[in-house]
Amino acid sequence: MEEDDNKNLYEVDQYDGKDDFPQRPIANLQIHDTVPVGRKGLFFIIGIQVFVILILIILLGINGVTLTHLNTVDMCDSTGASTGATTGTGVGTSNDDQKEQLNNMTAILLGLQDSVSSQLLPLARDQSNMSSNIYRMTQSSDAKLDMIQGDADNRMMYLLNLTDSVYQILQTTSDTAYKLTDIVSSISTLQGTSISTSSITDDILVLVQELLGLQNASSIFNSIQPVSCKDIKAVLPNSPSGYYHVNSRTIYCNMDTLCNATEGWTRIGYLDMTDATQNCPSAFTLYQQSGYRVCRRPSNSASCFSTSFSSNGISYNQICGKVTAYQYRAPDAIHNTGANHNDINGPYVDGVSITRGSPRQHVWTLMAGLFENTGSQINWANWANCPCAINSPQSVQPFVGSNYYCESGNPTYSYEQTLLYSDTLWDGQGCGTNEAACCNANPNMPWFHRDYGTNFTTDFIELRICGDEGWLDEDVMVSQYEIYVK
Repeated sequence: MEEDDNKNLYEVDQYDGKDDFPQRPIANLQIHDTVPVGRKGLFFIIGIQVFVILILIILLGINGVTLTHLNTVDMCDSTGASTGATTGTGVGTSNDDQKEQLNNMTAILLGLQDSVSSQLLPLARDQSNMSSNIYRMTQSSDAKLDMIQGDADNRMMYLLNLTDSVYQILQTTSDTAYKLTDIVSSISTLQGTSISTSSITDDILVLVQELLGLQNASSIFNSIQPVSCKDIKAVLPNSPSGYYHVNSRTIYCNMDTLCNATEGWTRIGYLDMTDATQNCPSAFTLYQQSGYRVCRRPSNSASCFSTSFSSNGISYNQICGKVTAYQYRAPDAIHNTGANHNDINGPYVDGVSITRGSPRQHVWTLMAGLFENTGSQINWANWANCPCAINSPQSVQPFVGSNYYCESGNPTYSYEQTLLYSDTLWDGQGCGTNEAACCNANPNMPWFHRDYGTNFTTDFIELRICGDEGWLDEDVMVSQYEIYVK
């Protein structure tokens, strides 16, 4: 598989002649974030506010109890005053004075309670509103800080990867500058001597070629024309595999030899369902079993469902790719006696069809046969096996020709409604006695390769999962694919 999508992002901008570039890649950069108000601080502020509100409620409660007690005393004094009136004038006068004092105290306390209430209750409401506002502001700040930190991390990864390519160009520039200095020094010593200038001429030619290469590298990364990985490799021969930013978009380049062809491959299609963050293309349906995540046809009838990949204007004459998939129940390769058997636009195969352009032009077909081994007692097993299998009566369609792989993932002589994930299809591994010829058909397996010679195209490429019956009876479920052009 190729490198992870978060590694090796390269971008080269035009060298402007300044001499203040770094002389080596940036090794380590760190970003520290600070949060002015943390969650602990927020909870502390809210706790203080709740404590103040509780104190206010207790004070109001004490006032209420006091008033209730005073009213009770008032009633008792009124009763005592009536009794005193019957026993003597002196006692009645004393009670009247006490009652008047209590009434005055009651009026003062009631006024104090009203005053405290009118001042403290709005304060409590203000404190509550302030707490809510602080909480909302803190939540918003946390989200913004998370977003800023995530963006900063992405930018740091981008800069670290960018440094490698910039360093490569700077190294070449530095070497060229030293050579130029040596040449100038040598030329200055020629006057009045008989030294041959042939070696210096050769050095000058090499220098000119390197300078032209740098100029081309600068112009290609800022070109408005479609740029391929082959173009990048041509001007920067030491470029490694990874992501490159050209034409205001990011492309992945395989700069190694692929499909026995030289480096400079541009990837236009990619899926890896072993990565939990990736999803099936919209035309397919996710199927899961025993921890395996795969993509299948959504229809339980004869059908093909597809996803396509644009070349983004890149002109190519070679296609290289591979598909990782597993057998489900009982596919029978290209055993289809109906009208679809010779129709490239129909479900002519139980497997995967790779085509390009419109109308469709065949690139590669990946078939799934019924059984890996010979010896099945099922009388129709032979015609359900791969066309390259022993005693198979199947014949390959003319538009397919020899551009196909066929393999079974079933090592038994029975078939159930289950995903057969123990044997990966089209990898040339785990082949039974029935399909030895199939697995030895091409040393490039699992990669397929088409070379169109001098015929270049910008056609899109289409990948279809097909079956001449419903998926519950027979299907091929895809886990991974990679499609490259050059």
